[in-house]
Amino acid sequence: MRISCSGVILAGGLSSRFQGRNKAFFEINGRRIIDPIIEVFQAIFDDILIVTNTPLAYLDYDVTLVTDIFSARSSLTGIHAGLMYAQNPYIFVAACDTPFIQKEIIELVLSRIHPDAAAVMPETPSGTEPLLAAYATSALPVVERHLAQGKFKIKSVFNKMRVIKISRERLLEKDPALKSFFNINTAADLDRAGRAENFLH
Repeated sequence: MRISCSGVILAGGLSSRFQGRNKAFFEINGRRIIDPIIEVFQAIFDDILIVTNTPLAYLDYDVTLVTDIFSARSSLTGIHAGLMYAQNPYIFVAACDTPFIQKEIIELVLSRIHPDAAAVMPETPSGTEPLLAAYATSALPVVERHLAQGKFKIKSVFNKMRVIKISRERLLEKDPALKSFFNINTAADLDRAGRAENFLH
């Protein structure tokens, strides 16, 4: 499945709960967390970007490496960089700590992209999922304005623009365990991921 969309992996988090260590390179059953994400992206996107402030760490990967333009550390800052450097009119964004992301979920999000919508976001019981979502590069000026004003909440950027939401029911059809939305925030999460071998199949 190829559409006019770039894949963007956000790898610029502070990892404060891991004493600043890079979560993307933590291993689950012998594989770096970021590796399966890149593999899924390679099956879908021709243009893949990693947004990181430590680009030298990612030289082994056949992707485009870009850094934040705004100095503030936030997910919105990373999305801004992805929108700025993408070669396509849309980007699909994922965080670097979501090792069980499913190709079918990405394709579902991409299938809902519409010219009149600024974003497509899944909606789980936890709420909308802005870090597993698609964004139109036409939203770049609005994103920049919010960043310049020190406003970093992704949802507030898009609350006055059209956002297509994908219901939990549709998500469950593609990913019955919603494992695509599992991310590594704590050492307990990392331990759970290592024991959840079924996630890898």
